[in-house]
Amino acid sequence: MPAAGEAAARYRGDPVSKFNMTNDEELLRERGWGLIRPPWTKDWIGGTVVELSRTRVLPEVEGRVPVDLYYIFLRSDKFRSSDARYDRVAADAEGDAKLVWPFCEVAMRVQAADTERLRVLANKPVTTEETYEGAKARVWENRMMVSWVGQALRYRITAYQKALDSLEIETPSADRLWKANNAIRTLEAEVRLAENGCVKKDRFTVEGKIKRSRIYTGWGTERPAPKK
Repeated sequence: MPAAGEAAARYRGDPVSKFNMTNDEELLRERGWGLIRPPWTKDWIGGTVVELSRTRVLPEVEGRVPVDLYYIFLRSDKFRSSDARYDRVAADAEGDAKLVWPFCEVAMRVQAADTERLRVLANKPVTTEETYEGAKARVWENRMMVSWVGQALRYRITAYQKALDSLEIETPSADRLWKANNAIRTLEAEVRLAENGCVKKDRFTVEGKIKRSRIYTGWGTERPAPKK
């Protein structure tokens, strides 16, 4: 499949690099796989689609897992309690949220290395066409991997929300519903972080120059303090 995928990628005009991968580039793909694969292990349909995209037989961004399949497999599995399905959704969403930042850390290192790679490439007086095209292709592949993870996470959020909407009608459970919705909101916050370049901002930091209040300008210094 990797050989077929390489041929398919070249046929549709996608960049293909023959460069060896750095340690971070390999780690980027390993950590990304945990977020791209179907959240339900029995989802062989989604698993097949993702594997075809991973090996580049299909374009990476077309490796979409159908969002309805999560609820279908969730509903078909035999849980001892109807509340357990809500707990499963919450656990899956919380588990995904914990994987986003470790992926982001690697993605930022890869992005920095790609920036340096392109800088060196531009400053080299003589570069072979193979090296030039290989470097450009590797940068493209890395960026596509990050985009694919972002897309997959958005589809996961949709799948979890659709499952909750269906469970709320089939087996209502208000307390479990709140827990699952809260887990999904946590995952959404982490996904937005990834989409914004994995930059964490201090919510207590005030942007821009702080203006002094006119009320307290020169307060206590207008006239000398009275003496007894």
